[in-house]
Amino acid sequence: MSEATGIRTILVGVDGSDASVEALRQAQTLAGPLSAAVVAMACWEFPPVYDGYVAMGINDFDVRAGEILQETVVKAFGDDLPANLETRLVQGHPRRILIDESRNADLLVLGRRGHGGFGGLLLGSVSSALVAHAHCPVLVVHAPEKR
Repeated sequence: MSEATGIRTILVGVDGSDASVEALRQAQTLAGPLSAAVVAMACWEFPPVYDGYVAMGINDFDVRAGEILQETVVKAFGDDLPANLETRLVQGHPRRILIDESRNADLLVLGRRGHGGFGGLLLGSVSSALVAHAHCPVLVVHAPEKR
């Protein structure tokens, strides 16, 4: 339970992938019986060659990350968003931010971004780091199989 609010919190890392959409859905399924809040969090950073992007007229990384967050939430739930859902957009590397934020969560849910075949059997670098270093239990969700 979050010490600040006394409410159970399920934190979900969101990156726009099909796996993160499924992670949001699974988190919401778990949240009901637990009377938990679901926090959908997207992280963004300035790229290492930021000046090059600015020279090309591309400098709204935070805006695009916010759009991806909202698009992912709508893909997961449609226009009827759950009352227990909160969205957060945070500047910083997802690994660092989510590890820090896991201190105040009861569960962290992440999508696994596989690439099919042998590579699809491996966890991504962020998922692997969070499984190893998060301060709460971690659930890693696969994207639903396409039929």
